[in-house]
Amino acid sequence: MRSFKIGSAFGIPIQLDLTFLLILPIFAWLIGTQVSYWVTILNDLWGLGLTAAPLSSGMMPWYLGVAAAIGLFAGVILHELGHSVVSMHYGYPIDSITLWIFGGIARLTDQPEEWSEEFFIAIAGPVVSIILGVLSFAALFVVPSGFDTVRFVLGYLALMNIVLAAFNLLPGFPMDGGRVLRALLARTRPFAQATQIAAEVGKLFAILLGIFGLFGGNIILIGIAFFIYIGATSEAQQSVLSATFRNVRVRDVMTTADDLHTVSPDTSIAELLETMFRQRHTGYPVIENGELVGMITLDDARSVQQVERDAYTVRDVMSTDVKTIPADSDAMDAFETIQQNNIGRLPVIDTDGDVAGIISRTDLMTAFNIINKSGRSEDEFALREQPS
Repeated sequence: MRSFKIGSAFGIPIQLDLTFLLILPIFAWLIGTQVSYWVTILNDLWGLGLTAAPLSSGMMPWYLGVAAAIGLFAGVILHELGHSVVSMHYGYPIDSITLWIFGGIARLTDQPEEWSEEFFIAIAGPVVSIILGVLSFAALFVVPSGFDTVRFVLGYLALMNIVLAAFNLLPGFPMDGGRVLRALLARTRPFAQATQIAAEVGKLFAILLGIFGLFGGNIILIGIAFFIYIGATSEAQQSVLSATFRNVRVRDVMTTADDLHTVSPDTSIAELLETMFRQRHTGYPVIENGELVGMITLDDARSVQQVERDAYTVRDVMSTDVKTIPADSDAMDAFETIQQNNIGRLPVIDTDGDVAGIISRTDLMTAFNIINKSGRSEDEFALREQPS
């Protein structure tokens, strides 16, 4: 998401995604055009005795819409801060809180796998929303009856914060309710299995929500349903990978230095392509005087026109901004680094800073398939010296 920082709380950066700048005025407009409707709802629900005419005339509906929308999204920030504070209490720092088109996201640096920790982190957000709803409702008894504009906004926020809490507690993993469900399931079964069950429930919920939004003509609900379905699928896959690679180190999966194919920076591109054809590799560490100086891939070589490949060398087109990983790192860390940087392989560095080997996406997928098909637990299995 493309976002920019607007402030911080408890040391956590708070960011606005560009999509939020679209949804905020839409919410303000929707509230402003439905002031009379909300007056009726709030009067019936809270017995506020609001008069619709002055609140729905002139520019007043737009003022109320803006105030209520800002208040609503301020509540979303506090909701995410609830998750964040509890997460930090358990030792999981928060990268950022981002407001976007479908609400807020608190980005944890790591995923708790102790069911009680996840339970309390997940439930904290809805609890904050309920508290905000109760406080807004209590404030209605403090504000004098003549201040109908303030009482309208407070009544609206009291209702919507309760609705927000209730909606988030629905079992739409990875929403809060889905995470609560996973935490409860993880009490009696492995975390990965609990994630898969919660994800399937979440995808079913997303399908039902999408159908409801489709027949109701509600684009926002359809968007939320899509987000839930994709999120549930992605997190289930991530959880299975994490469980499979638990206690598997990079050194267990990598191609070791003894079997590692490298090239010199003075190798011509024509020679490199011939080497790639013979050895069936599409990427090589570039070594000069025993040190890693770059990486060269098939895409790099192809960037040189055919008639110039004898004249150009690896040094001319290799990448010198090389991502590396220590041999003692978790295999999952290597997988995430490869995914995040959209690269095919990582040079592996030993404790002395020398190249100990290389780990590729193929190495990791081979290890993943063998561990799963072997029927062994991650505590028993260590895969050694799989070639790239």
